[in-house]
Amino acid sequence: MNREEVFNFIKSKKIWYVVKEHPAVFNMEELSTIDIPYPECASKNLFVRDDKKRNYYLITVKGDKKVNLKEFKNKYGLRTLSFASENDLKEILDLTPGSVTSLGLLNDKECKVELYLDKDFFEDEHIIGVHLNINTASIWLKVEELVDIIKEHGNQVNIVEIGWKLWILNMKLLNILKRIIFLIMINQME
Repeated sequence: MNREEVFNFIKSKKIWYVVKEHPAVFNMEELSTIDIPYPECASKNLFVRDDKKRNYYLITVKGDKKVNLKEFKNKYGLRTLSFASENDLKEILDLTPGSVTSLGLLNDKECKVELYLDKDFFEDEHIIGVHLNINTASIWLKVEELVDIIKEHGNQVNIVEIGWKLWILNMKLLNILKRIIFLIMINQME
């Protein structure tokens, strides 16, 4: 499904959504420069495969998180993971780099990609923002409805705890800086 087909499919479901057209974005940093609804609900998507190229996974986390693939594979009992190739992305999900989205699973004819969805989307507003199979349009919808759509298509959905929130890392850095400043002030007093 292309952008229009996915959008029409979502409309036909008669569910709540908000759509935003925007300049092409290829990463979360670029997305952060655009005025979007629900920026705290934007998703980051990693399309990965195991070392035997037999199993494919889409890892979808909140945009403020980092994913360590080694920790992820250990936590969920998977083989060694690496990013899937651009060719795999096109063949399996019919997407291009920068356009990876959980809605791309609707193009997975064999339902061979497992979705690992960050449980944090189920907190607060229960909203998730994803691309409309292209990186110039995004849609926000209720995460439960997205899960239903993906399951209805036939892909396995795993709702799991994933990644570190960047703000936690930033808080740790802030505390370290505070200690350094405190030590500098003490040294200047002596």
